[in-house]
Parts: sequence; C-alpha cells; structure tokens
Amino acid sequence: MNIPEHINGDDLLTGAPEPFQALACFYAAFNRRDYQQAADNWHRDHALMSNPIGGMRRSWCEVHDGYQRIMTGPAVVYVEFYDYTWHLSDDMFYIAGRERGSMQIDGEKLPLHIRTSRIYRRIDGHWWQVHHHGSIDDAALLARYQHAIMASTTDHAALKTKTTRL
Repeated sequence: MNIPEHINGDDLLTGAPEPFQALACFYAAFNRRDYQQAADNWHRDHALMSNPIGGMRRSWCEVHDGYQRIMTGPAVVYVEFYDYTWHLSDDMFYIAGRERGSMQIDGEKLPLHIRTSRIYRRIDGHWWQVHHHGSIDDAALLARYQHAIMASTTDHAALKTKTTRL
C-alpha cells in the first residue's frame, strides 16, 4: 500500500485506501484556501470540531464559521500532516498525528506545530470528514494563532501592535 510520509494535498496518493484520498483532498483545499472544496469534504449532519481557534464546534454551521475564518482571513495558514498512525474499518477511518507548517500574517511567518486527529465515516458510499481535533502546545503561539484567526480584517492592524512577536 502506498502511504506517504506526509500529506499536504500535493498528490493524489495513488494506491492508498480511499479515505486517504478524502484526507488528501481536504489538505489540498485547505492549503490552497479553497473554502468550498474544504467544505465539501465535511458531512453536514455529523460535523464536530475542536481545534486551536477555540471551543467545541458541534454543528456544520459552527465548523463552517471556523474554516471560513481560517481560509478567508488575513492570516495565511499552510500545514502538512505527518508522524501519524491510521486505523481503517469498513465504514470508519481515523488518523492521529501532527501537523507542521506556518502562519503568515503582515509579513511575519510563524511556525505551526499542531497535534491533530481526524475521523472520516463512509456514508452512502462516500468518505466524509466528521471530526477534527487539533492542539497547539506552545501557549504563546496558540494565543498568537487564535488572535490572528479570530481578528477581523479591519481590526487586524491594531491587534498586531498588541501581540508579542514570537
């Protein structure tokens, strides 16, 4: 089986199990900031997310808000999934590992290191993402990431002067 060392969406993962294809499609969309393609990866009735932008997001409406902020806001985020273990059954796939990458905002590029898990379910023959969990261990980086993602475009410049550079 052809399972790559890292997944960032740059390849189609030929020879990998189908849920890896769905995962690669998600990372391709995320890293290209293609909100619609990323949204199409999620099952609307079973969406659940707990990640560094804060809180439990327990419906598609809440998950949608989180990804829209990440993918259309002033911060440009790039991540690749690596150092993972995966488990596959007939109708469920879960993968847990790490994301590495960066967040670029106002000419500043910050490294990202996130512990991540994602769960996919096969529903009506299609693999859908139903859960994502992510954690950033570095408290200062977490705070900077949260502020950058949650800030609106209009108040972003003021926020930059108030946060400590890492």
